[in-house]
Amino acid sequence: MKKRLAAFSEWADMRAPAVFILPAIMVILMLAIFPLIVSLYLSLSRFKFIKGGFSLKFIGLLNYKKLLVGSQQFHFLGVFGKLTVLEIGILILAAVLLIVWLVRYFRSGRLSIIGVLGRLILTTGVLALTWLILLTINQNGYPGTLVVTIFYVVFGVLIQFLIGLGLALLCAQRIPGRNFFRLVFFFPLMVTPVGIAYTFRMLVDTTIGPFTPIWEFFGWGAIPWVTIPWAARWVILLGDTWQWTPFMFIVLLAALENQPRDQVEAAIVDGASGWQIFRDITWPAIIPVCVTLILIRLIEAFKIIDLPNVLTNGGPGIASESLTLHSFMAWRTLDLGGSAAVAYMLLFISVFFAMSFVNFASHRLKDA
Repeated sequence: MKKRLAAFSEWADMRAPAVFILPAIMVILMLAIFPLIVSLYLSLSRFKFIKGGFSLKFIGLLNYKKLLVGSQQFHFLGVFGKLTVLEIGILILAAVLLIVWLVRYFRSGRLSIIGVLGRLILTTGVLALTWLILLTINQNGYPGTLVVTIFYVVFGVLIQFLIGLGLALLCAQRIPGRNFFRLVFFFPLMVTPVGIAYTFRMLVDTTIGPFTPIWEFFGWGAIPWVTIPWAARWVILLGDTWQWTPFMFIVLLAALENQPRDQVEAAIVDGASGWQIFRDITWPAIIPVCVTLILIRLIEAFKIIDLPNVLTNGGPGIASESLTLHSFMAWRTLDLGGSAAVAYMLLFISVFFAMSFVNFASHRLKDA
């Protein structure tokens, strides 16, 4: 009897972790994976309301075909122009750099099936996106929601990181009033995105806004920025930067203040300049935090919807519309299958960018 009890106790101890983890796994399955599966089926179907309920008809990849080569191509991919000689040169240069990168990997001797497949997918995706961007941002083209979202993500995350790093380096110094500035720089993160959107809608109004005298002084008072595509996009990017720079700032400040002080003090004693200290000591110490921070913000930036919805309603036309807003607009018109297809295209693109960044950053971390 004692042997049986001991065996049962040992068996229970071995399975206790799985038993305790199982409820959390079930919650994740119900709240995350199950909706993903349902929305995937919805993206492959045509949803219609009928008398007494609704109908859901499986149509395969027609919703995706509509986005890529069908009636919604102009909305998702944009209007294609003709490549100029300069743009063809940029595309060729990108192809050459990617080929050199692939050749260096094949010569490294560290080949694996996953590594080769991942790099081929990355190369194809980067070339396709470069071709799409060059085709749609020239004078004869018009960018769709995919290119506009990439613009928000790439430039937004880059600008926010640089400003946040600069403010963090400033507030990490022993200067008077630095605690006050830390609190002030953190304020925008506590404001709701809709509130920020309405605030910037008022601030950038060139006719009755608070900065109207300044716009008129520079001769910009009569310029309706909301009707200029790139002006509308940059205003949204400005509001997004104001909202999310504090997030970058507070995390980078914590990383700077937790770096080893003895190395910095030794470098100061040896006569190293501020740039040398940052390059050789501070930057290597905060790289892991920077990689994680940029990855989090990268994923979040793909979901931007409040600012383009409130500031411009996606206009003029669809010039400032993001992929999330595109999906919401389709949902609002009861095109639930098309909305789910846009959402899944957003998922594929964001995963592609996130995995590419992680792959790039991991190699840099190993080299460091």
